[in-house]
Amino acid sequence: MADAKGFMTTEREVPKTRPVPLRLKDWREVYEDPAEFAQGKLPKQAGRCMDCGIPFCHEGCPLGNLIPDWNTLVWRDDWQDAIERLHATNNFPEFTGTLCPAPCESACVLGINDDPVTIKRVEISIIDRAWDEGWVKPVLPETKTGKKVAVVGSGPAGLAAAQQLTRAGHDVVVFERADKIGGLLRYGIPEFKMEKFRLDRRLDQMRAEGTEFRTSVNVGVDVTAAQLRESYDAVVLSGGATQWRDLPIPGREAEGVYQAMEYLPPANKVASGDLADTPISAKDKDVVIIGGGDTGADCLGTAHRQGARSVTQLEIMPKPPESRGEANPWPTYPMIYRTSSAHEEGGERVFSVNTQEFLADDEGKLRAIRLVDVERVDGRFEPVAGTEREIPAQLVTLAMGFVGPEKGALLEDLGVGYDERGNVVRSQDYQTNVDGVFSAGDIGRGQSLIVWAIAEGRAAAAGVDAYLTGRDVLPRPVNPTDRPIA
Repeated sequence: MADAKGFMTTEREVPKTRPVPLRLKDWREVYEDPAEFAQGKLPKQAGRCMDCGIPFCHEGCPLGNLIPDWNTLVWRDDWQDAIERLHATNNFPEFTGTLCPAPCESACVLGINDDPVTIKRVEISIIDRAWDEGWVKPVLPETKTGKKVAVVGSGPAGLAAAQQLTRAGHDVVVFERADKIGGLLRYGIPEFKMEKFRLDRRLDQMRAEGTEFRTSVNVGVDVTAAQLRESYDAVVLSGGATQWRDLPIPGREAEGVYQAMEYLPPANKVASGDLADTPISAKDKDVVIIGGGDTGADCLGTAHRQGARSVTQLEIMPKPPESRGEANPWPTYPMIYRTSSAHEEGGERVFSVNTQEFLADDEGKLRAIRLVDVERVDGRFEPVAGTEREIPAQLVTLAMGFVGPEKGALLEDLGVGYDERGNVVRSQDYQTNVDGVFSAGDIGRGQSLIVWAIAEGRAAAAGVDAYLTGRDVLPRPVNPTDRPIA
């Protein structure tokens, strides 16, 4: 245990965010001087960890991160050992430290009757310090196996699998159909949530280790499934669950209605300097975001920075409670009302509403949407009579989640099977029904968290390595899955 009385004497604290008017002028991450916080206050925050006999934070983390270990090491000012413990279970703590909703904190024992330990802040501070001190170096394989592996998709699952397999001695090529590596880390996540230097320096490490990246390659079209199987000893499918959920209501064809993943990527390219101007801008417009999750919040923060006149975020579900209900006890993930940094910046959130129609002007351009309040009756959302209304909108983004992988030429030509939800089916070793073809991340489990993607990438890599060599040497996450795998 770090500080025997830390959980009683130290209150939870995180770095302050920059003032809203200031941060809306740029795309930088929102925290104010996190390095100063890490040097001054973070050790005491780590000292709040009770080093529980049964560390439920382990159960909350799909990667099985050794959280009490690196909390103690930070409290002792032993940062170099802390990053070794952190990297032992997580290839990319800078990704999870900025983007993960921290189910580990929800499972923290201290959270039963107090604010939980700031696990996520300790994590990102450790990896930031490690990069600053030069402790993060390429990890080269001791021997080469002569086996070649193709990883299709360069999101967190694909990158985790590729790094593990490269370090195991295999020749790994990562294919990405976009013009840069990173998947949604690159073009789906705005800079204010994770600046892309975090991704780029990790990719530099992977290149130095021997991983090869090929961009602008649509596997299944530019490289056929047959060519892929002929050229590689194993294939890892990590293309994500990129088939978005649509809203087929009257007026859907109006100019101004876009999917979130049509809206966010060009905005990210502008923020990173790769594009002069976005073709879909919120400037001086009334913006409506349909969907109350993380992607909706990403659209919200982006619209603020583009100079939207107003932003309204709609959610068909009722407003969550401020605290846990009896049916949602610790250590389950709390289904409570949350505000992100984007919500702090403005906009209106409206719950228990359904969009009935997109309304266009005479030129076919969106001018408003028609809404109605809803209530749940026998498990269905029913409109509340007399609550129909219109609100102005010249830009709508649909942020309602994803329904599974795209069923394109690659998956069809490979002949992989699908489960009842339309995801690529796989066995306990993450191999699909096709010999030598594995899957990792959302393509197999459905839309999920970044921490699950990395965990699955590591688990799939262990399965591939065992398939190719017959050995069992790569580490597997402690909690490889939270549901049965076919």
